[in-house]
Amino acid sequence: MPNLTLKRVPDEIHERLKERAERHRRSMNSEAIRILERALTPSRMSAEEAIARAEELNDRIGKTFPDIVNDAKRKGRA
Repeated sequence: MPNLTLKRVPDEIHERLKERAERHRRSMNSEAIRILERALTPSRMSAEEAIARAEELNDRIGKTFPDIVNDAKRKGRA
């Protein structure tokens, strides 16, 4: 299997990859390969990938799906 070396990776990208690898309980190498696979393989998303993406979005906005639903319900009742 071939090797790939990335040079001059920006500090911010390196840190984000490290955090993401820890969150998914993978090595940085495994996480980078997973990201490349997802980016370069045109296929349907598996349930595991859908859950991982939903969790990433939840982390970005700071809310979970139930929080979003409950907020929408409260707004509808106001």
